[in-house]
Amino acid sequence: MPSVQGVILDIDGTLVDSNDAHARAWVRAFGDEGLDVPFERVRSLVGMGGDQLVPEVLGIGQDSARYARVKEGWKTHFVAEELARVRSQPGTRELVAGLRSRGLKVIIGTSADESLVQGLLERAELADADLPFTTASDVEASKPEPDIILAAVERLALAPDEVLMVGDTPFDVQAAQKAGVRTVFLTCGGDTRHEGAYAVYRDPADLARHLDDL
Repeated sequence: MPSVQGVILDIDGTLVDSNDAHARAWVRAFGDEGLDVPFERVRSLVGMGGDQLVPEVLGIGQDSARYARVKEGWKTHFVAEELARVRSQPGTRELVAGLRSRGLKVIIGTSADESLVQGLLERAELADADLPFTTASDVEASKPEPDIILAAVERLALAPDEVLMVGDTPFDVQAAQKAGVRTVFLTCGGDTRHEGAYAVYRDPADLARHLDDL
């Protein structure tokens, strides 16, 4: 197996504690349409991009006017009501520094829209880390499809088996598997559905302490 040369980092749940916040924003966006969607239903799907989550919940296509309204409503609610309360997961800066000190290339690969990335990196205490990123805005389909992972691998100029994905939902694992990339799963996002992951750690701080074990 080739040695690891690069790492793709998810943001939501992995670097910041935003998964519940996203779920609350989605519930409000559905509510704006007169739809009573339980928090638990939405929470189980966080990690998907909106292009996947809305059709999964409502059974409608992306060409639907309701799809566009719900997706925009989620973003509005998240930025206005949730983003300021999002906090960094433990050890984000230590993890990025540890990866770079070992000569690894690091890139963000997230199902979030590009317009949200800078705010999320600020909450992760990584605004000054100069991290490149690929987002749902760059590809046709978000996680659990492999497009974001494949785009990140291409930007790293590496082969998939030289790259690790660090994520916190089963959709990270599924997307990475489809792209031929191994996943390191962090449970700090509140999900334990890590079947298929290469390794499991608690949070960025825990992973940072075990980088030499990978």
